[in-house]
Amino acid sequence: MPAKIRLQRKGRKKRPFYYIVVADSRSPRDGKFIQKIGSYNPLTVPATIHLDRNRALHWLQKGAQPTDTVRRILSYKGVLYLKHLLRGVQLGLFDDKTAMAKFDQWNAEHESKILKRREHHKKAQGENQHKEHVVKKVGEGEEHAHKAEKEKPAAKAKKPEATGTEKE
Repeated sequence: MPAKIRLQRKGRKKRPFYYIVVADSRSPRDGKFIQKIGSYNPLTVPATIHLDRNRALHWLQKGAQPTDTVRRILSYKGVLYLKHLLRGVQLGLFDDKTAMAKFDQWNAEHESKILKRREHHKKAQGENQHKEHVVKKVGEGEEHAHKAEKEKPAAKAKKPEATGTEKE
């Protein structure tokens, strides 16, 4: 039975939400699955991913093939890097402690990058809200501008008569 790690779509129309599942490759996308190992919500910024690393690693070591999107999610969460390190342990390149130390270091750096992105996004959101208030104030000023524009055509219509440059 060839197993695949893939996304199972949930949610309503135009509001997708996905479960990350291990399923038989012959079963339909939203059909029967073997085990649910996480969830993925692409609508949040940044996307929300909940994943059981141990179960994902377990299925990868058993030979389950992830789809392209799930491969990116597993890479983002560090599961593929952990699999790579554990393969090095099996080959005798380094021991378990070294592998876990490398993974913990990578994970700490990765988490700090994620926090920076979130802070940057929140800061950008705050600036956008400030701009919206400015736009509203400008919009209020536009009402006065529209009144002035309505008065201008009437003034232009009077000017040609006053100057006497009209062609008869």
